[in-house]
Amino acid sequence: MSRVELVRAPSLDGSVPYAYAAVAGDLVLTAGACPLDEAGAVVCPGDVAGQAAQVMANLVAALEAAGCGLTDVAKSTVYVASADRADLVAAWDVVRAAFGDHDAPSTLLGVACLGYPGQLVEVEAVALRP
Repeated sequence: MSRVELVRAPSLDGSVPYAYAAVAGDLVLTAGACPLDEAGAVVCPGDVAGQAAQVMANLVAALEAAGCGLTDVAKSTVYVASADRADLVAAWDVVRAAFGDHDAPSTLLGVACLGYPGQLVEVEAVALRP
């Protein structure tokens, strides 16, 4: 029997070929939350901030399915498919606002490409279940 529990969030698109989170003891590791709607389509084409908002909503859903929330996040990584610092800042502003006063360590990266056509933002997290 595996000591790792794979978690699929019922409110998120079920067609992705991976679990949304893995739980090992109290440690929760999320897949990169993507800007997908319930049908698996990328939302807000060309809009970094709009995609970041969907990403954070999906990250919250994945964390909740694993028994925790944003205030349980110990570290996050934010990926933005852009070399323009303004795009990175636009995504970061949405991510920071979602975390509120919980300013856990985070890494912000500009990358060449993300997994879905038109995808501009992705956020993954490491959390501890309460």
